Amino acid sequence: MFNQFGSTAETLSKASAAVLRIGTDAHLYDDPEDVNIAPLLDSKFESEKCEALKRLLALIAQGFDVSNFFPQVVKNVASQSSEVKKLVYLYLLHYAEKRPNEALLSINYFQKDLGDPNPLVRAWALRTMAGIRLHVIAPLALSAVGKCARDPAVYVRKCAANALPKLHDLRLEEHAPAIEELVGILLNDHSPGVVGAAAAAFTSICPNNFSLIGKNYKKLCQILPDVEEWGQILLIGTLLRYVVARHGLVRESLMLSLHGLESNGFYEKDGLVGDKKDGDKSDSFDANLVSLVSKCYIEASFDSKETTSVGDNEDVKILLQCTSPLLWSNNSAVVLAAAGVQWIMAPLEDVKKIVKPLLFLLRSSTASKYVVLCNILVFAKAVPSLFAPHFEDFFICSSDAYQVKAHKLEMLSLIATTSSISSILREFEDYIKDPDRRFAADTVAAIGLCAKRLPEIPTACLNGLLALVRQESFAGDLELVDGEAGVLVQAVMSIQTIIERDPLSHEKVIVQLFRCLDSVKVAAARATIIWMVGVYCSLGHIIPRMLTTITKYLAWSFKSEASETKLQILNTAAKVLISAEVEDFQMLKKIVLYVLELGECDLNYDVRDRTRFLKKMLSYKLACHEPTEDSVASQENIAEHVVEYVFGRKLKPFSPLNLHNRFYLPGSLSQIVLHAAPGYEPLPKPCSFVVEEHDQLSDSGRQREAMSGLNGSQESSETVDEDGSSEYDSESYNGSDFSSDGDERNDANDAADPLIQFSDIAVSTDQEELRSKRALDLWLDEESSTSNQTPSALDRNQSSYAKISIGDIGSRVKPKSYTLLDPGNGNGVKIDYTFLSEVSTVSPLHVCVEVLFQNSSTEPIVEVSLEDEEAMNVSDSAEQTLVGKANASYNNVPTLIPMEELSCLEPGQSAKRLIQVRFHHHLLPMRLSLHYNGKKVPVKLRPDLGYLVKPFSITIEEFLSTESRLPGMFEYTRRCTFTDHIKDTRMENGKDKFLTICESITLKVLSNSNLHLVSVDLPVASTLEDATGLRLRFSSKILSSEIPLLITITVQGKCTEDLNLTVKINCEETVFGLNLLNRIANFMVETSSSAI
Repeated sequence: MFNQFGSTAETLSKASAAVLRIGTDAHLYDDPEDVNIAPLLDSKFESEKCEALKRLLALIAQGFDVSNFFPQVVKNVASQSSEVKKLVYLYLLHYAEKRPNEALLSINYFQKDLGDPNPLVRAWALRTMAGIRLHVIAPLALSAVGKCARDPAVYVRKCAANALPKLHDLRLEEHAPAIEELVGILLNDHSPGVVGAAAAAFTSICPNNFSLIGKNYKKLCQILPDVEEWGQILLIGTLLRYVVARHGLVRESLMLSLHGLESNGFYEKDGLVGDKKDGDKSDSFDANLVSLVSKCYIEASFDSKETTSVGDNEDVKILLQCTSPLLWSNNSAVVLAAAGVQWIMAPLEDVKKIVKPLLFLLRSSTASKYVVLCNILVFAKAVPSLFAPHFEDFFICSSDAYQVKAHKLEMLSLIATTSSISSILREFEDYIKDPDRRFAADTVAAIGLCAKRLPEIPTACLNGLLALVRQESFAGDLELVDGEAGVLVQAVMSIQTIIERDPLSHEKVIVQLFRCLDSVKVAAARATIIWMVGVYCSLGHIIPRMLTTITKYLAWSFKSEASETKLQILNTAAKVLISAEVEDFQMLKKIVLYVLELGECDLNYDVRDRTRFLKKMLSYKLACHEPTEDSVASQENIAEHVVEYVFGRKLKPFSPLNLHNRFYLPGSLSQIVLHAAPGYEPLPKPCSFVVEEHDQLSDSGRQREAMSGLNGSQESSETVDEDGSSEYDSESYNGSDFSSDGDERNDANDAADPLIQFSDIAVSTDQEELRSKRALDLWLDEESSTSNQTPSALDRNQSSYAKISIGDIGSRVKPKSYTLLDPGNGNGVKIDYTFLSEVSTVSPLHVCVEVLFQNSSTEPIVEVSLEDEEAMNVSDSAEQTLVGKANASYNNVPTLIPMEELSCLEPGQSAKRLIQVRFHHHLLPMRLSLHYNGKKVPVKLRPDLGYLVKPFSITIEEFLSTESRLPGMFEYTRRCTFTDHIKDTRMENGKDKFLTICESITLKVLSNSNLHLVSVDLPVASTLEDATGLRLRFSSKILSSEIPLLITITVQGKCTEDLNLTVKINCEETVFGLNLLNRIANFMVETSSSAI
């Protein structure tokens, strides 16, 4: 019967759980090793793909590695379903850093989605693109962020702001100005969400570029209450830093109270500053501590003249007004940030408004309570009167954590006044009985601090502490009770703290403490009492008469004491002997000698070392029969002076500043951990930011500069100001300046082209104005409209070019050779390979490679062949999917066309073979296996980007037409230096120098890539020794996609000197184009063997 009830209850439980799971994705976590994911990813139904992607994300959330599905997930990025696209982007974002090369396969789809009508899709694409941490696509990602920064959708602009710190982390020094300009544009946004993200970007990218804040300061202050909470924290800190750097600190504020005490109606006495109208100590503040706090807040020392006034400065007034309402924010961190602004910048009489908001935060979570208390402690140390009326808010709750209790005790000891000390001490009496004895010990220490601060209560406190010492002394073995010994130690130390303020008036208390020495068994407490014996051995009339008895007791108990107690006994013996009177000297000398003999035989090496030191120092005393004997000679004894200096001086009074003399900005992590945490920045030097009139540009002008820097070249981007004139001279033009040069009319009637032909090139001056559209239509149709560009001075001065014909140069091209296997690793077999420019007969995707086999060994090698180590695999299918529909018919062609096997290769013999290879990716090497003599050696065939394209024969008119359709994101440039021509141009062989330069550049390009030379143009206005303006154009198509790729090389410099080349590439395949651009720039810098 009961079993039936049990089964029924179990069934009902399962049923209720199943009901709760209806409509959720909880079932995705039931089968972590589901084998049906792969078929679902390849399904033709979007719902099944969505289910598979959800399962993958569920596995990722559980910590499983599902990166093996990467190729199948990547190909779904082209899905038309926004739900599938979102899940694919989440997957890619997670694995982009681990597998960046595979993530590059979908970069073109990211670009395409940046123009999607759905703002969510645009935001997902931007997030994923920024998450691929590769320098090769950083310019592309920066250009995408620049485009999305002007997106009409708020969410997309916010994602653009969040992407900027990721780009900044790549350390792109050449793009730093463009990134900072984008931060300024986003800070000027009208949406609070975008401004909050832009403030975070500003803090991490350029926290000291206050010019970006200055032009938007009032707008940022107005929008501050509407920014999301975590954005408010960063924006408040940014605005505070700007005000301090721009205007300095406020004269009426607490930070500058020392500079105007009399004018503000305050008096100063003994380091404490109080109100002249009220002489109560509770209204005073520690001026020295306030001065120390202000110095710690500021980055460097500053002049008191670098200040401002709230009444005269509108910026300071606005900042204080906009942060005041945030003192009652729901977010504790926002309240702390706002309180920090009021603490630093508000007038002295207005600082009290931060008290109640901070006290309200003490009702929050334990962690928040601890952070708030750490900051309140700093405020209370500087100005105790702020929180003195609210002492009851710091009473301990039973649910408080120990750290919170300790901070509350410290607060109560700081803000205790004559009127509140009675209530506080009653609380302390209950705290001493707390089961947590560590907390009870802290309470005893707080009692001592209160008695030291308030001279009215020491007597009552001393009586209570002495009673506590007697109670703890007779409580048995305190070491067995956890934390009980600490209570006794703190009681003794609190008594010592109170006594040191006026020892003479507390002589009887010291005597009572000495009498308790026999009953005190805790080593630390005994050591403290014995230390007091030595310090006060000559105090009053009672203690000197007790010294002989106390010293005898210490000598008798020396062997059974702990090491720390033995050390204090030795110190006390030295002090007592120095201050001994005549009648007690002989007895005390014998006791000290006995103690020193015991110390020399002690097991602890610290005790033995201290004994030897003291015995040497006291040798002159131990040798005397009377304390005043041979006093004249003893003055010349160095040992006497050392002993008097070390043991005869009184202790310096304890100062809280010696315990902690470093403060950090309120609300910062550094203030909690008490050291400069990573990323901490103090306030800038006051008035260090000076705004000059000629530096203030309009917002529209700044935005146009930023966009020009993004859409221009990587190295040199021409910035156009409001008048449309270029900021650079005619010799530093952008690679896109000639994107609309018009058509070059060539004379095709001549059978044989002369060396130099003249043709007029008309400069296009037609400018298409921006049409009036809705924001989204204008943004999406951005590529169809052209920006207003004014021709440079070079274009205005020249109206024709000379076409240079360099004849047949193909026979002089020598392709570069690479090593596939060196003899050291191949047991004497050396293999080199060279990429050929001929077209493959198998498929357009294959590259022809000539392999040279050399036998450097002493034995023949047989059966030599190269085979593909990785045949058609999953990653290959993913690559084929992304290749495009144009080459779909070649997907089944093998990756490597087998070579003809070498039957035998004799020593010193060499042979060539032709292989045809299809690379999976233009950056990834192909793994091959070399077989010979029955052995297998793995090798890697690395692709050469210059041969993953094929020549594309077009006319100059077609070249310019295609180039004009690929501006902005599809155009990128880089500068490099070229030196191969110098040797030939300096030789007096009668050859034209321009022709020599053209041939050198063309040979260098065609020897490292498979391109078609379209034209070589030279400005007619150039001089005989100046090659500036010389321009070479090459065209090609990418093998994998048949997409045109145009290359323009522009020369600048003297004919016989190093030339500065500007290489520009126009291509829709941006990742391939950027990689090829870097490849061209690298091999153009290399010096060829013929030029050496």
